[in-house]
Amino acid sequence: MVRGADPADNDMGTSFLNVWMAAAAAALAIPALLLLYFLKLRRKEIDVSSTLLWRKAIVDLQVNAPFQKLRRNLLLFLQMLILLALLLALSRPVVNHRPGMGKLAVILIDRSASMSAADIKGKTRLEEAKRRAKEMIDTLDKDGSAMVIAFDDSAEIVRAFTSDRAMLRNAIDSIKPTDRLSKLKLAFQLAEAKAASFNPEQRGPLGPKPEVRLYSDGRVVDANELSLRYADLKYEKIGTNEAENLAIVSLSAKRNYERPSELQVFVRLANYGPMPTTAVIQLSVDAQVIPGGIKRDLLLIPERWSVAEREKAEKEQKLVIRDGAEFRFDLMKGAVVKVELKEQANDVLAADDSAQIVVPPPRTLKVLMVSKGGNFWLEKFLESANLKEPKTIGPEAYEQKMKDPQAVASESDVIIFDRYPPKALPPAGNFIYFGAVPPESKLKAVVENGVPVMLKDQTVLDWERGHPMLRHLNLRFLAAESLRLLVPPDAQVLVEGDKGPLVVLYRDERNTHLVLSFDIGESTWPLAASFPIFMDNALQYLALGTEMDVRQSYQPGATPKIPRYNLQQAGGDLKQVKVIGPVGFGEVTATVPVTGDFALPPLDRVGVYALEPAVPQFEKIAVNLLDDNESNLLPVDRPPGGTGEAVASTSGKSRFELWRWIVALGAIPLCLLEWWVYTRRVHL
Repeated sequence: MVRGADPADNDMGTSFLNVWMAAAAAALAIPALLLLYFLKLRRKEIDVSSTLLWRKAIVDLQVNAPFQKLRRNLLLFLQMLILLALLLALSRPVVNHRPGMGKLAVILIDRSASMSAADIKGKTRLEEAKRRAKEMIDTLDKDGSAMVIAFDDSAEIVRAFTSDRAMLRNAIDSIKPTDRLSKLKLAFQLAEAKAASFNPEQRGPLGPKPEVRLYSDGRVVDANELSLRYADLKYEKIGTNEAENLAIVSLSAKRNYERPSELQVFVRLANYGPMPTTAVIQLSVDAQVIPGGIKRDLLLIPERWSVAEREKAEKEQKLVIRDGAEFRFDLMKGAVVKVELKEQANDVLAADDSAQIVVPPPRTLKVLMVSKGGNFWLEKFLESANLKEPKTIGPEAYEQKMKDPQAVASESDVIIFDRYPPKALPPAGNFIYFGAVPPESKLKAVVENGVPVMLKDQTVLDWERGHPMLRHLNLRFLAAESLRLLVPPDAQVLVEGDKGPLVVLYRDERNTHLVLSFDIGESTWPLAASFPIFMDNALQYLALGTEMDVRQSYQPGATPKIPRYNLQQAGGDLKQVKVIGPVGFGEVTATVPVTGDFALPPLDRVGVYALEPAVPQFEKIAVNLLDDNESNLLPVDRPPGGTGEAVASTSGKSRFELWRWIVALGAIPLCLLEWWVYTRRVHL
């Protein structure tokens, strides 16, 4: 088999590392040797005294005539054999063989995220590792024993020590991939402990050492912590150096403090392939691509490049590197925001091609209304809205409560002031005013002679159609009387009347104020369908301000803990929770403990998980890889931790070169034989 063939195709394959150089040498040496036997001898003319001596000369002339057939010649035969042996040695033949396992062996198979890369002839690295491990099982001695351990950031005994080859093969076949990180320390400790307990002779440094066979790409995060004291490690590198992989390595989102309905999403990519490449990313909300949600102007250079190589590419090739993107859009509801890579034909790892963020829905608000004598329209709205225990009190009761401002802030998410300007406010909160203004604020009512200036019969002139509170609304109403407002420059006028502002949004440090300059009962707005929609939008908008952070995502393998309080909100007698996960996870039913918090089972695959029944604040859970080490598919040549032996062949076989033996056992003995034959002819 010539160089370039895959030695994995057979168990005892032979290949030549230098076949073309040997062929070139043969093309020169063999004709030269034959030419020596065709050459005619040059002889001197000599006078002789008798014709009897001419007979020998005539015979020599006939033998050395040009183009005469070669006679049988033992020297030529031996010299050809010597030359062929030397040429064969020059071609450097090697035999690929698989050394058998010892009497006691531990097989470690990496099932982490990077092992799902499909860069080996369309197979994943895990599939290749399992194939090689099963081939190694065939070399197990009849009286030998082996065990199988699968690992990622944890370690699991798939099959304890046994000499049954069929059971070992079935155990290897049962290993499933995960999207978890890769750590090897626990697997090493488990291998040594189980080997020592299986055979007491293995205890201590004086006993025979078990053999540990590691099938991995070597990308472990705890390489500096690894050691094997009582075992011999043989590391089989899995994976190719040319694997192409683009990855999402960072994803974050937050709401704009000044505009809570606006969500800002930031994403960073990395290129772990060998060459620069472009990237296309797409953002979707609940599986719907938003306007402007596709970006194509990304250019990534390989992470394996040095600083000098990066600078050279930027200077000579004029590459404008851009590895990140930002999205801004309004989101008033809870949703799953997904960012994914698109149009990557040669990408070999799917786990890092997408990432999700769970944006919580606006929480159910606790609303307190402070009103002089009540308000029919506002009370009807509060009764019909999805609110948590809405309350209505008078101005005197409010001022009494304000003796403890912190208590008022904790009891109410939104306070509505109906025709009552409060004397003081809690230290932080959301406030809606009808026919009133905030105390001690830059947003004021114009006062003349100690009396607020009122504007009569004001109609809507225009409104902010793009604002989340007013989107898709048609505002046409008349306000009988409205306050003339003094609006600061940093306030936002949402509805402009023909004589002055009607609705103003203003933020003052930790407070958000929504001011309607008129009495809602003295206007025609409650009779329009836009009023309850506006109020609902306003409460949702203010609710977003109370929940600025999006929910954190988890790494694969995480076991999120659900507090008992949240379980009680989902149902006081909740006994089981069904966890529905992405492809590769399926459904798992977990039993809820009677007391204490509840930990979900390990979430091994990337994607979005849902709980049934829904548990507040845990309705959906996002799991993302977002790990540079797992996305970097460049396999490690040396054994993790720097101990043990690396099996050089990509097939998991050792390589034995034969040229030394060809020279020692072939060429040298033939040279000695040829010399002996030659000297015998001379002396004869």
